[in-house]
Amino acid sequence: MQKENCFYLGKVVKKYSFKGEILVKLDTDEPELFTKMESVFVEQHKNLVPFFIVKSSLHKSQLLRIKFEDVDTEAAADALLGTELYVPLTFLPKLTGNKFYYHEIIGFTVEDVSFGMVGTITGVNDTTSQALFEIDRDGTQILIPINDLFIKNVDRDKNNILMDVPDGLIELYL
Repeated sequence: MQKENCFYLGKVVKKYSFKGEILVKLDTDEPELFTKMESVFVEQHKNLVPFFIVKSSLHKSQLLRIKFEDVDTEAAADALLGTELYVPLTFLPKLTGNKFYYHEIIGFTVEDVSFGMVGTITGVNDTTSQALFEIDRDGTQILIPINDLFIKNVDRDKNNILMDVPDGLIELYL
């Protein structure tokens, strides 16, 4: 399994018990979607290694408590500290309505209610405090905050996102 075919789920942040359980800090807005997984890939030495889940449950909002098969000691759990977890893109639950995964909307066109056609999404910058659409408009990059108030409709059939951004925001880039 290659990383580019996977979704980054989170990072192992600490041990939970002396029986090999770990806590994973999830990188998602809906952690409850990931409590019923049967397996994940753990990155070890730049390779993705499959690990089978015996049981998992939410632990304090964004943490997932996991017991892996064959990880039965504190030492085995220690070896997983700091590792990153991935799931294949095909394992992700389908989102509907105006919810989407960042990888899913690359290549979508963005249209604004008052401005009209803005451009094509080339990426998402989620390294800032507010995630941003990176939109290409004839060679010019336009950054628009990903905000539920701005997103009016996500049309997966037409690969289009209709937005209503504050007046003047798009024009700042032109």
